[in-house]
Amino acid sequence: MAEKAKQAEVETTEATTVEAPVVSEAKANPEKFLKDFNWHNYEEGIDEVDDKQLQEFEKLVAENFVDTLDDEVVEGTVVHITDRDAIIDINAKSEGVISLNEFRYNPNLSVGDKVEVLIDVREDATGQLVLSHRKARVIKAWDRVNKAHETGEIVNGFVKCRTKGGMIVDVFGIEAFLPGSQIDVKPIRDYDQYVNKTMEFKVVKINHEFKNVVVSHKALIEADIEEQKKEIIGQLEKGQVLEGVVKNITSYGVFIDLGGVDGLIHITDLSWSRINHPNEIVELDQKLNVVILDFDENKSRIQLGLKQLSKHPWEALAEEVKVGDKVKGKVVVIADYGAFIEVADGVEGLIHVSEMSWSTHLRSAQDFVSVGDEVEAQILTLDREDRKMSLGIKQLTPDPWTDITAKYPLASKHTGIVRNFTNFGVFVELEEGIDGLIYISDLSWTKKIKHPSEFCAVGDKLDVVVLELDVEGRKLSLGHKQTTENPWDKYETEFALETVHTAVLTEIVDKGATVVFNEDIVAFVPSRHLEKEDGSKLKKGETAEFKVIEFNKEFKRVVASHTAIFKAEEIKNVKAAAKKAATAAAEAKPTLGDANDALQALKDKMDGKK
Repeated sequence: MAEKAKQAEVETTEATTVEAPVVSEAKANPEKFLKDFNWHNYEEGIDEVDDKQLQEFEKLVAENFVDTLDDEVVEGTVVHITDRDAIIDINAKSEGVISLNEFRYNPNLSVGDKVEVLIDVREDATGQLVLSHRKARVIKAWDRVNKAHETGEIVNGFVKCRTKGGMIVDVFGIEAFLPGSQIDVKPIRDYDQYVNKTMEFKVVKINHEFKNVVVSHKALIEADIEEQKKEIIGQLEKGQVLEGVVKNITSYGVFIDLGGVDGLIHITDLSWSRINHPNEIVELDQKLNVVILDFDENKSRIQLGLKQLSKHPWEALAEEVKVGDKVKGKVVVIADYGAFIEVADGVEGLIHVSEMSWSTHLRSAQDFVSVGDEVEAQILTLDREDRKMSLGIKQLTPDPWTDITAKYPLASKHTGIVRNFTNFGVFVELEEGIDGLIYISDLSWTKKIKHPSEFCAVGDKLDVVVLELDVEGRKLSLGHKQTTENPWDKYETEFALETVHTAVLTEIVDKGATVVFNEDIVAFVPSRHLEKEDGSKLKKGETAEFKVIEFNKEFKRVVASHTAIFKAEEIKNVKAAAKKAATAAAEAKPTLGDANDALQALKDKMDGKK
């Protein structure tokens, strides 16, 4: 053993002496050295190498060979391509294999191309080094995405498809989400126009937990727009006319893009004529000249106008138009108090509901006209300075009150239609413009009415008599009950005092009861007048005789009594007995007189007179 060790030491010394020039050559040309190195002799121990040479060798290996134990992305060279795989040289012990499926994005892959790979399996069952290009791309892609997010670097991406709320973009092989709001500074209506296009983006958000990436194209142009916006805002002046593009249309107005600065045209500033919706005047993406009406201190809210670029219609209204003229127009707006009529583009007049009919009973304007109706009216007032005009329709027809006394003289009878109720009466329309009032007390001779709705309904026809006529006040007083005779004139005789009538006790009421004599007369019987001859009282439903003890035609009041029937008989009997007694006394008076005479004669005789 000592000899072998000594011999090895000598051989090593010799080898060191002999190989010294080789080591220097290895430093000069390491690739040639590694290529020409005799691995077999080294492994078999034929050529022994000293420690210094081994250190030099290990250094060369470290510099030129890949450490297959590290899961790092390395660069390899395509050395061969088969039908299914690509053979990659990464300067390892052996060459690696990658399926061509991982290069589908690059159909032009060829020998000599440099590719990034990740060592997936150091040795498979056959001792082959298995590499992954896809995993390497993902790792590198995430590195590049993270770096782009940190530095704000602009990246290129391929818009693959549309999805809910935005687009899917391929960035470095990673599928990123592009929200619809981040595509452009203006609202996008057609997303499909961006599909299959390569665009520049900025990485705005990364969720490492869920591996989500959000990109924005809008962010790239906002900086430029901000500069343009500052420049435009700095030059804004009231009354300035600018060209803009319709960006958005709402029910209350239109947003105009002035080149990075948005302004609003309110619906009332779009047209001198009244419109229902802005889309009647403008459409999306339309170019318009607009005038600046106002803006706030920061000029962030800009009020624009479109109609101000044209002459006001009132200024174009013909000078010969005057009060009293007849005009035609279209109903554009209806309110409870009246209707607005457009007599010319941008020129409107108001027809108050009181000017729609001669009737003094006001109704809603909708009872007379509808939106879109073509109407003819007369100009009542005209104020060019304040741009106001009032119109009337009823003035085109004769005033029915002109000859009212001839058509509706006092005591004349007519038929009208019930139009309205009040607590105190009923309004009846005799003709359009002629209304009269029937007071509640003039509705019926006999019925006690608390509210007119108990007697009739709106729309009913009623016969009436003209009671009073006030031409100046345009008031007409009517009566309905006067169309028939007053039955109380007849009842005054039929139900006079002391008359007796047979009736049924219909109802027990407070302090008495009621009996129905006929359809008009319900008499009241006080409690003390309900007593019968035997001392008991009448009950509900009993039939008995009743004597009228009070009749008031004015107040339509009748009071009756049952007790007075038999008590009157008693009084009659008492009176008859008294009369009989008086008669008997009268008959008995001569007999007594005779007796008196006899007595007197006897006395006289006794006195010696005879």
